[in-house]
Amino acid sequence: MTDRAAHMKAIHHVNLAHGMGVDVLRDHVPGVSIGAIHNRQIVRPEGGLAENQAAADLLDAHWNGVFCDPQHLGHYPEIMARDVEPYVQAGDLARICRPTDWMGLNHYGPIYAKADAGTTWGYGWGAPPESANHPEVGWPIFPEVFRDELLTLTRRYKLPVYVTENGCGGGAGSDTPDENGVVDDTHRLAYFREYQQAMLDAVAGGADVRGYFVWALLDNFEWGSGYGPRFGLYHVDFDTQKRTLKNSGKWYREMIKGQRT
Repeated sequence: MTDRAAHMKAIHHVNLAHGMGVDVLRDHVPGVSIGAIHNRQIVRPEGGLAENQAAADLLDAHWNGVFCDPQHLGHYPEIMARDVEPYVQAGDLARICRPTDWMGLNHYGPIYAKADAGTTWGYGWGAPPESANHPEVGWPIFPEVFRDELLTLTRRYKLPVYVTENGCGGGAGSDTPDENGVVDDTHRLAYFREYQQAMLDAVAGGADVRGYFVWALLDNFEWGSGYGPRFGLYHVDFDTQKRTLKNSGKWYREMIKGQRT
């Protein structure tokens, strides 16, 4: 994004469309349960450096707050309110902030920001710490961040939360059936165990979590990453379309039966 004005206009019009959509559903679907799904990742400054904190704060507002706050609290994050103000007309925030019944959360791990004067907003994508636990996954694994995010949503927005996406990818080498047809994706199984425990810890701390959905059931096309990283509980041979349940899927199947924690 190189045009700040266009960026702000687009954000504001998405929010207006959200509010109008909620009203239309309320008017036409009696008893409907409405929620919006937000992709939220806690933002940390690259290297933990104070010089990157302002960048992290701004990325947090643009990534996490720019839709949640106006849709559920009726205002934009303070750090960016002045940028969007020229495009907000009288009554807009009331049109955006319509009553909803729940929030959806897509969450995978933290993201990092660094100061970059050469970008439109003065921040750029930062690198995670080299010591982060991300074998075969390609991103840092911090289950405590998941726990904290669930608690933050409950406390800040006071709505029930459904985890609508959570999981981890892996390269083809770690998600390929062996000679016995077994897909031993230990990295994903470990991720699920740690993140499930983090969710239980959040619930024990007061987070109002009503449901949890894995991303994804099947290996599939992952946006800009194509067919490279695999997220599924089922391995898919893209040539033959054969499906193979991975070890993480077997564990998850038993866990949701209440037979394993």
